[in-house]
Amino acid sequence: MPVISRTAKDMIGNMAPVLRDGEYVFISTPDDELGQSLAPNAVATYREDEGMSLILPESIAQGAGFDAANPMRCITLKVYSALDDVGLTAAVAGALAGQGIPCNMVAAYHHDHVFVPSDRADEAMQILIALQNEVAGGG
Repeated sequence: MPVISRTAKDMIGNMAPVLRDGEYVFISTPDDELGQSLAPNAVATYREDEGMSLILPESIAQGAGFDAANPMRCITLKVYSALDDVGLTAAVAGALAGQGIPCNMVAAYHHDHVFVPSDRADEAMQILIALQNEVAGGG
């Protein structure tokens, strides 16, 4: 395991991952009007040069005609992290990558959120809980 600062160890040891209900899809649209109409249903949005990216509930994305072939589940890390904290995102993404699970990390104001393929969400939870226990136990 790489060397982790005391602050990062505290965050990882207390991250308390929670698997949220529902499935989500990442979409992008260059149509600003469409993006704005979908934004109230999104759990997150980001304006890129190519258009508006949204993370939508799968049913909303399908209803708007978007490809929902890669549904994702959201794992919220319940530890409070600051925007300038170092190490939590790298540890989580690294643990999942080590088991071949892709993830998309979304840092919000209070918590970090990990989007993983729906069919691997339970496995991802087990990996993150094991990581938390390893760090919390001093392993």
